[in-house]
Amino acid sequence: MKVFELPDLGEGLTEAEIVEWHVAIGDEVSVDQNLVSVETAKAIVDIPAPWTGKITRLCAAVGDIAEVGKPLVEFEGEPDSKDAGSVIGGVEVGDEHIEETAAPVSRAASSVKAVPAIRALARRLGVDLNMVKASGEDGVILKADVERAARFLAEAGAAEPLRGTRRAMAANMVLANAEVAAATIMEDADIHAWGADADPSIRLIRAVAAGCAAEPALNAWYDGRAQARRLLKKVDLAVAVDTEEGLFVPVLRDIAGRSAQDLRSALDAIRRDVEARSIPPEEMRGYSITLSNYGTIAGRYAAPVVVPPTVAIVGAGRIRDDVVAVNGAPVVHRVLPISLTFDHRAATGGEAGRFLNAVIRDLQSAE
Repeated sequence: MKVFELPDLGEGLTEAEIVEWHVAIGDEVSVDQNLVSVETAKAIVDIPAPWTGKITRLCAAVGDIAEVGKPLVEFEGEPDSKDAGSVIGGVEVGDEHIEETAAPVSRAASSVKAVPAIRALARRLGVDLNMVKASGEDGVILKADVERAARFLAEAGAAEPLRGTRRAMAANMVLANAEVAAATIMEDADIHAWGADADPSIRLIRAVAAGCAAEPALNAWYDGRAQARRLLKKVDLAVAVDTEEGLFVPVLRDIAGRSAQDLRSALDAIRRDVEARSIPPEEMRGYSITLSNYGTIAGRYAAPVVVPPTVAIVGAGRIRDDVVAVNGAPVVHRVLPISLTFDHRAATGGEAGRFLNAVIRDLQSAE
C-alpha cells in the first residue's frame, strides 16, 4: 500500500477542507490526474495524483478537514523510498520569500470557580464554564448557572465550525490582535473636484500608491521576533473583497505607474476569479499593504486590522455630502472618509501622518 499524504499547499496553513473527490475507490489513475479539490484559507485548489496506480482508499470525506502531512489517498502497491508528497504553489515574490503563518492560540489557565460536580454537569450538558456567568459567592458557578447557560445554548442552536476563509480570518485576527501595536488616524478627503466619470476604486488605489511614494515606511514588512523592518520597493496592494463565504484579499501587483484602465481591468478580473473561487493561491499572498473599501456597504470611519507581516491598511468609508468651509463660507461638497491603521512597532506617527496627507492630496486632485 502506498499512502499519499495531504501535501504542503504553500500557504503556511496546516489544513484544508475536502470539497470534491474526482476519483473513487477502485479507479485507475495516472500521474498528475486530478484527485481532489480542497478549500484552503485562500482558494479552492486541485491536488494531482503523484503516481500512476489503483485507488484503494480515500482517507477523508467531503466536508472533512484534512491536515497537512496526514493520509489523503491510499494506492495499491508497495511504497517507494522516493515517494513523497508534493508542494503545491509557493510564496515567492520577486527576490523575497515570506511565510504567512498564524500564531498558535494560547489560553491562560482557567480561573473558573466550580466544584467537581458542577464541572461534570457542564461537561454532560456541553457547556464551556468560561462562558458561564457565576452567581455564587466569590464568583463560584452554581448548578443553576450551568443549567441556564445550557438553555441559552439550546435556544441558539448548534454551533457551526468555521471553515475555509472564515477559519483563516479568525486565525489571522488572533495573530493580529496578539502581535500588532495598532494605531489609527482618520481624515476626510474633499472630492468635489472629481469628474462625473471618476472611478472611486481606482482613485483609491492610485492614492495608496501616492502615499507609499511619499512615505515608504508604510509599504513594508515587519518581523516582530527579529525586530526587523523591510521596506519594499514595489507596492503590491491587497484589496479586501467581501463574499458570502468570507473575506478574500486578492492582490494587485506593482500598482504604481499602472494606468487607470489597466488597474480597472485587473481589479475586475480578480473579483471575477474570487466570485468563481478560481483565483490561484499565489494571487493572495505576498502583498505589502491593504485597502478595505468598506464604505461601499456602510460606515464612515473604522480601525481596520493590520495582518502581519504588513505594516498598514487603508480604509475608505462611505462617500457623503457634507458642509465644508471654502474661503470662509460654508458649502456642500462630496467627502470621502479615510482611515489608516498602522503597526506602531514599525512606523512612527509622523510617518503615518505623512502617508495619509499624500493619500488625501491625491484624492482631492481633479485628475
